[in-house]
Amino acid sequence: MTTVFDVPADRYIRSLAEELKKKPEITPPEWSLFAKTGVHKEMPPEDPEWWFVRVASIMRRVYIDGPIGVERMRTFYGGGKDRGSRPTQFRKGSGSILRKSLQQLEAAGLIIHDKTGRRVSPQGMSFMDNLARSLVQQAEKTA
Repeated sequence: MTTVFDVPADRYIRSLAEELKKKPEITPPEWSLFAKTGVHKEMPPEDPEWWFVRVASIMRRVYIDGPIGVERMRTFYGGGKDRGSRPTQFRKGSGSILRKSLQQLEAAGLIIHDKTGRRVSPQGMSFMDNLARSLVQQAEKTA
């Protein structure tokens, strides 16, 4: 059986983002045009479709690491803050982006929230595995 682990992350996340665009529950908030993805960033993302890519990345991360909470995911999406002539220091990523993304995925029925954290629902798992299977089949056809 083909799973998310069998597909390269970059190809998988791009394809998952395209599939999530079709879901009405996944929509970028109004403030997403102006928001940075963390205090370690100087500017907001340039890609106008960055919200869907981030949601896809979050969903893949929950599939791999789940059950997982927002605070632990903030560490994954963090980075080094440029402090001028001083050494860079690690800063966590935006919690609001993660929370809103996870809430949208919950509303779509792809993620479940319980007291251990958030994990992929059975419906979400089959959705992600079917996408992985189709990507592997496409790769086999072109090879």
